[in-house]
Amino acid sequence: MSQALPPKPRSIGPRVRIGIVAAKYNEQFADALVDNAVEEIGELMPSTRIDLIRVPGAFEIPVAVSAVLQRDPPGAVIALGCVIRGATDHADLITRSVTDALQQLAVKHHVPVINEVLLVDDEKQAYARSIGSKLNRGREAARAAAAMIDVFQELNRTMPIGAEPPNRVR
Repeated sequence: MSQALPPKPRSIGPRVRIGIVAAKYNEQFADALVDNAVEEIGELMPSTRIDLIRVPGAFEIPVAVSAVLQRDPPGAVIALGCVIRGATDHADLITRSVTDALQQLAVKHHVPVINEVLLVDDEKQAYARSIGSKLNRGREAARAAAAMIDVFQELNRTMPIGAEPPNRVR
């Protein structure tokens, strides 16, 4: 696991839209993830429109992401939430289901879906990853979204959707 934030990607040119779907559960940590992601997006891509959708808990995130992607897909979607382990395997089951569903949606719709639905052992870890500055996963999600938007813009410039790939020399 990374112990520091990745470097900031280069600034994104044209106006883009990013969807953020965030759980309300474990509100202090979820709100901090949202605040940090929004702040970082504002620094990286000042003209970006952010559409924020709040859902009750982590399990509800994929269905909301799916709805966003089926309507008017943004340049990227960021999924944010915080699940704290308890005495049973419930937290692990929830986060595995969320992770699998988000990956399937990204591949199906060809839109980057950044998964920062955290699974932590305790509130100390949740604090370090959502409120602290060294491992802040909200900022990391924003950087990943910016980097993936840049990648997709480059892909669209070099090979528009539906275009035949160039012949490769072997």
